[in-house]
Amino acid sequence: MAFDVVIVGAGPAGLSAACRLMQQARDAERELAVCVVEKGSEVGAHILSGAVIEPRALNELFPDWRDLGAPLNTAVTEDRIYLLKDADSARRIPKALVPKTMHNDGNYVASLGNLCRWLAERAEALGVEIFPGFAAAEVLYHEDGPLKGSVKGVATGDMGVTASGEQGLNYMPGMELHARYTLFSEGCRGHLGKQLIEKFALDKDVDPQHYGLGIKELWDIDPARHQPGLVVHGAGWPLEGDTNGGFFLYHAEDHQVVVGLIIDLNYRNPWLSPFDEFQRMKHHPLFARTLEGGKRVSYGARAIAKGGFNSLPKMTLPGALLLGCDAGTLNFAKIKGTHTAMKSGMLAAEAVFEALAGGDEGGQELSVFSEKFRHSWLYDELFRSRNFGPALHRFGTVLGSAFNVIDHNLFGGKIPVTLHDRRQDHAELKPAAECQRFPYPKPDGKLSFDKLSSVFLSNTNHEEDQPSHLRLKDAQIPLSTNLPKWAEPAQRYCPAGVYEVIDEAEGRRFQINAQNCVHCKTCDIKDPSQNIRWVVPEGGGGPNYPNM
Repeated sequence: MAFDVVIVGAGPAGLSAACRLMQQARDAERELAVCVVEKGSEVGAHILSGAVIEPRALNELFPDWRDLGAPLNTAVTEDRIYLLKDADSARRIPKALVPKTMHNDGNYVASLGNLCRWLAERAEALGVEIFPGFAAAEVLYHEDGPLKGSVKGVATGDMGVTASGEQGLNYMPGMELHARYTLFSEGCRGHLGKQLIEKFALDKDVDPQHYGLGIKELWDIDPARHQPGLVVHGAGWPLEGDTNGGFFLYHAEDHQVVVGLIIDLNYRNPWLSPFDEFQRMKHHPLFARTLEGGKRVSYGARAIAKGGFNSLPKMTLPGALLLGCDAGTLNFAKIKGTHTAMKSGMLAAEAVFEALAGGDEGGQELSVFSEKFRHSWLYDELFRSRNFGPALHRFGTVLGSAFNVIDHNLFGGKIPVTLHDRRQDHAELKPAAECQRFPYPKPDGKLSFDKLSSVFLSNTNHEEDQPSHLRLKDAQIPLSTNLPKWAEPAQRYCPAGVYEVIDEAEGRRFQINAQNCVHCKTCDIKDPSQNIRWVVPEGGGGPNYPNM
């Protein structure tokens, strides 16, 4: 199937690009064929975010979004920042000592999944074709002629292939989707985006990308404890030592709250379990007084790209663009990536339409996108936040936060120094023998829970008789290398119980429970041997988040 533009991923970047393309085509009275492929069973099924949404990009894309019914209904009414000293105490930080990037005046507590569903409706109304349940599994390239080596489009994965690699009774071959330009907006650590970055050396002149793992739950709570629009952030306990991260608690609509923990994936102790840190965090009085008596209704986890400006790869390549969190446009200083992803998609749409309207037949490298990006508020915002993450990594939570207050509140993000963090997250783990174990308490079933019951709430499902989408480069490494040196940390860093070391009469066995995978990508990032490769499963597999 041939299109003018193929967009991979129905997240905020991809859908904003689709909408902006069709708006320009409508205004210019031109025909344009645009399609979006989405690996989730429906738009929004794989979307996970806090989320407090800054409407800056939405204001530009749809100035009348309120009249159009965009699902941003709960304006932020109050910001609170806390430092947790231990399991019982908390110190509220005065607003004057909080970086301005953390202020949320004018923002909204919302479900990003629902916002993407709404954007998909707008895109379809403009004439975009959206194909949910189809996973883009392969990048296609021009094989000859003047465009040789440039991106030609993508191929979706075959359906109905059995675990043994044979064609099952319901086998259906994938489709080739050809395009003049292909936009990759798969989210953090995108499967195809990762390949493109490596193939075209798009990151050769920048700091390595850095990541965090965000774990989130949605709760129905006692209406008497609900404060619509209250936004709580903070750091400290339960994270200790050189482990960085922070928590969030957002009061959304309909007597629901969003609670979560983000742990930087440069942590060093291989015994650490992000999932269990989050579970014990909820017993702190700061959270317990809100959650007690409530009901947990959903659970999810997702890696976030937090390297920011210093880690941005080159986003242009022949025949394609890399957008949103696929490139790492999230502004970690704000803990927000929706408005930045949307703006990157809109800039891409303008660059692509300008080229096509000028007679471009496709396959070129769109340097005009780089110019548009360089002169946009997106570039300026990310530049001003370039030191935020490196400061925390270099100086720790307290001193790093002090640096960031000075940088943002006094210098507006333009302090005349640029900090760097050039170590790979996966290379930070120390040997297990040098580290202290964590005595994680058993879940109580009221505030804290186990992994399997949590995965159940994510509505995760994969066809069991299909090839595993979690591939080992060397099947021996988990037991021969990772287990003796790092106590096989995949058992703990995975928030879905995918990886297990099982003792049997014949010896130990490394087991992959791929059906549990919530597509967080942590294993692809944190495995110290870089032995695990995440690839797309059959389209429609994975979590089905209803309101996340």
